Amino acid sequence: MKSVRLRLLLLALVPLSVLMPLVLILAMTRWNADYDAVLIAKVDSDLRIAEQYLGHLQTGSANGMLSLAQSTAFEAALKEGPEAVSLFLNSRRQQLQLDFLEYLPLSAVNGAQGKWPVVQTAARGQLASEIDIFSAADLALLSPALQERAVIPLIETEAAAPTQRKIEDRGMVVHTAAPVIMAGHNGVLRGGLLLNRNLDFIDTLNALVYLGDEEDGNRQGTATLFLEDTRVSTNVRLFEDVRALGTRVSAAVRNVVLEEGRTWLNRAFVVNDWYISGYLPLTDSFGSRVGMLYVGFLEAPYNTAKTEAYWTVVGLFLLVLALSAPLFLWLAKGIFAPLERMTHTMKKVELGDLAARNGNVGSRDEIGQVAAHLDTLLDQIQDRDQKLRNWAEELNTRVDQRTAELRDANQKLEETYKQLVMSEKLASIG
Repeated sequence: MKSVRLRLLLLALVPLSVLMPLVLILAMTRWNADYDAVLIAKVDSDLRIAEQYLGHLQTGSANGMLSLAQSTAFEAALKEGPEAVSLFLNSRRQQLQLDFLEYLPLSAVNGAQGKWPVVQTAARGQLASEIDIFSAADLALLSPALQERAVIPLIETEAAAPTQRKIEDRGMVVHTAAPVIMAGHNGVLRGGLLLNRNLDFIDTLNALVYLGDEEDGNRQGTATLFLEDTRVSTNVRLFEDVRALGTRVSAAVRNVVLEEGRTWLNRAFVVNDWYISGYLPLTDSFGSRVGMLYVGFLEAPYNTAKTEAYWTVVGLFLLVLALSAPLFLWLAKGIFAPLERMTHTMKKVELGDLAARNGNVGSRDEIGQVAAHLDTLLDQIQDRDQKLRNWAEELNTRVDQRTAELRDANQKLEETYKQLVMSEKLASIG
């Protein structure tokens, strides 16, 4: 009976305790993959917003430059002379939020300053705005202050590619040029915004992409501008109030983005933690890959949420298992009890109690029918047993009668035999 009970328990609990966990594992694996895909889609969307903001910055700078190049005030300054032009451009530079702004006559365009494609494009009468990398010497020609601001000491960073460099003294600049076509004054109006240490730019970008993060103090969303693989503007923190300027991107990301020119959308190690990250390659006016635009958010909160979801599912499964096992046993009692009752009845019959019966087992299903049929069979067996006993008693009686008759006949035979012997003896005597 124990084997039947065990088999019934296994039949009910194996699907629940073995197959269901397998189904849960497969479902949770699929859910985990979909969850990761949603995170990647989110960071991809964030990266597109950051890219649009950078493009908007370039477009705004270009439109402002073009308006200035075509303004009557600028034309009047050109007529007054170089000193008036310098004063005029210096005042308008602050309005356009540029770090440098200068007028290049065609003679200068054809000289040293003409090496820039944006300047050549403007000299041909077209507006141009690109990301360009200025050397320390280029920045020094514009302003010693810009040259100083661009210098960023490099910080040794885990997982970054090896380098012998100690500082980054180049500048990443939003480089814009507009054509100047006026009577007697043809040339190029050139300006730029240095992005090194430009925290207003990166904080505005981060606030646009991750609205509310900085207000909450979580800083889960981060944004960074890279000159090649070096952070030149970022809100990623080394410590609570120290930005990670001068730290470098991991070698894996560098190879994919800068070497292969592909966008990175995956988890990545950022300074001191893992982030769901998006890296977009940036090209200069020469068509070379010179940097990266990054946005990303901490992976840890989402891992915590996934872990909590896993344990919630596991806990609910164990709770269901703990509740269903007693419930199954209670429901299975209707099967076990009649079977155990029939077993007990059969043991009594084996011991000679032919009057033992199952009686009403409280069930009209197949098991109840088997119990009733067993009682019927036991009734038939008891009836046949009684008939056999009666026939055996009758047979014994007849045997006893025949035995008595044989005994009487033997006794008469012995007496007859004795008489014959006596007669023979008498006859022999004469």
